[in-house]
Formats: sequence, C-alpha cells, structure tokens
Amino acid sequence: MVEEDPLTVKVDHLKENTYNKDDDVIKATSFEVISTLREVLKTSSLWKDHVQTYIQHVGDFNYPRLADFGAAISGANKLLCQEVLEELDVDKRLKLTLELVKKDMEISKLQQAIAKAIEEKISGDQRRYLLNEQLKAIKKELGLETDDKTALSEKFRERIEAKKDKCPPHVLQVIEEELTKLQLLEASSSEFNVTRNYLDWLTVLPWGNYSNENFDVHHAQQILDEDHYGLSDVKERILEFIAVGKLRGTSQG
Repeated sequence: MVEEDPLTVKVDHLKENTYNKDDDVIKATSFEVISTLREVLKTSSLWKDHVQTYIQHVGDFNYPRLADFGAAISGANKLLCQEVLEELDVDKRLKLTLELVKKDMEISKLQQAIAKAIEEKISGDQRRYLLNEQLKAIKKELGLETDDKTALSEKFRERIEAKKDKCPPHVLQVIEEELTKLQLLEASSSEFNVTRNYLDWLTVLPWGNYSNENFDVHHAQQILDEDHYGLSDVKERILEFIAVGKLRGTSQG
C-alpha cells in the first residue's frame, strides 16, 4: 500500500514457477480437485453456476487457474486463500486448494446430514399433528369427544357453577376473562398451560366455605405423630405456628 487516502497500491504480477504440464502428480492432483468440486456440487448448489462455467471452459485449462478458482469458491478464510495465492509452486498450490475443497465437501456432507435429520423430525411431528387433528375431528363428528379446549372450559364452568352464589364478583370476572383467553390460545403454547393451571386453581378453591380456627396444640401434635414418623423440627414449627395463632386469635400473619 502506497497511500491510504485515496487508496493507492503497488502491484507486482507474480509468475508461478515453471512446471511440467505432463507431470503425473500434477495431473492427478488437478483431477482430484475437479472431482471434489463435482462432489461438492452434488451436495450444495451454492457454487453451481461458478463450477459449471469453469468446467465448460476445459479448452482453456490451466493448472494454476484451477488452484486459484478452487480456493476462491471454497468457504475457507482469507488467510488460507492468501496462502494459495502466494504459493508459486504449482504442485504445492494445487495440494493446498485440494485441502480446502476437501474440507468444503465434508462440511457439505455434514450440512446435508443435519438438514435430513431436522427434516425427518419435522415431517414426523407434522404427521403426528395432522393425525391427531384428524382423530379429534372424527371423534367430534361422531360425538365421542369434544375439542380439548372446549372440554376444559366446560369442566371449569361446571366447577364454578356450584359456587357461583358464594364466589366474589371480581373473582367471577377474572374466571370469565381467563376462560375467554383459554379459547384464543394455542394448546401447544406455554401460556395455554399457565392459563389452564390458573383456572384449575381458581375453580378448585372452596369459595364461600369457611371453618372455625382450631388452635388445640395437643390435638395437632397427636395428629402429626399419627400421620408422620420423625420430622420433629417440622412438627415443632407447625405447633409454634398454631400456638402463636392461639395467642393472637388468628392464624394470619
């Protein structure tokens, strides 16, 4: 680089070292480069036009140009491509290119394997989903089963219907809003599960049913000992809670 602004550079056109066009090693290496490029072409159409254009011009066949072309269309980084350009020994140059295109071929095969695995998984999931949807439609048509979301909504409505008179108005409003939201959400979404669990909890609570507080510490200890072996620390903590509730007259706080 001679100057940065404007960018000015000094260029030397380097000539590759003299080589024997009939050398068996050079021929074999160049054929292997072309063969590998063809293999890459089968698995990846990314450089299809470039490769086909080059192969069509076999009349203008040139070993150094083949090496440069192979390096240029490979996915190698700039430093590795630069190594190919700087190598003036044609045999070494072809071998460097061969390494790059071989690596490209392995990457293409790996890419193909990953794509195939994902495609099979997606196809399997889609097939299972479609079959489930068809099964639901058939059952619904025969009256054997209602839609999952409809069945859930009906279950929650039946639960709350018995407690409707005792349930606070603001709670009923929240339940209605959540039921509407449940119908709009996709069954596979995470929010659907959150809404379903919330409704399950809201409708299972014994709204309007109250019992008198029982602060009998001795009775509580007897029940704890009958139902649970050991756990003395836990039992002591529960009995402390009941004792404090007895002193305060309430179990809250």
